[in-house]
Amino acid sequence: MTKSDLIRVAVFEGKHIRKIMHLAEWWFSVIDILEVLTDSNITKRYWSDLKRKLSKEGYSQLYDKIVQLKFAAADGKYYSM
Repeated sequence: MTKSDLIRVAVFEGKHIRKIMHLAEWWFSVIDILEVLTDSNITKRYWSDLKRKLSKEGYSQLYDKIVQLKFAAADGKYYSM
């Protein structure tokens, strides 16, 4: 099975949400989901601020379980998201 077999794109309300098979489960890009839900123009900044806020509010266990996987970007290269 190749890397491209493990990566798919889901469409929600006309927007693409990247997903990847990891440890026999589908994992989704939080950045893409936030873009759909918030209509934010700067989704990475929104996610960064949200993680900081969760940490300050005592949700460190949740923050510790965040995993960065490499997803394909528009240029075809794989970057941690």
